Amino acid sequence: MLEIGTTVLTVEDIDRAGDFWRAALGYVSRREPSDDWVILDPPEGPHGRASIALSKTGYPQHYPPRLHLDLYASDQQAELERLRSLGARDVDWHGYPPAADYVVMEDTEGNRFCVVEAPEWFSGEE
Repeated sequence: MLEIGTTVLTVEDIDRAGDFWRAALGYVSRREPSDDWVILDPPEGPHGRASIALSKTGYPQHYPPRLHLDLYASDQQAELERLRSLGARDVDWHGYPPAADYVVMEDTEGNRFCVVEAPEWFSGEE
């Protein structure tokens, strides 16, 4: 059986993107970043929660992207404010359904993600 181990995001600036995602998720670098690659793991290690890798590719971001992350938040408004302070931007998107429980954002590199009001079963603690 397969399971997702790492999601790879393409970036233009490894340091800037690494700083953003480490602060946003509380992840740590698995090892010292190279000029074009870094893997970020949950602080308790890559077992049980997926890692994120950042890859400097040299080609531009495509819009709209075909893949995005859904990040669950127990306090959505607080997380939106915190992510904006780290450099995330709101995406000007007109596809929200009525009573949407998510907000579309992008990181410092233009990679999109949604901040979703956590469902009842989600506690945020593993």
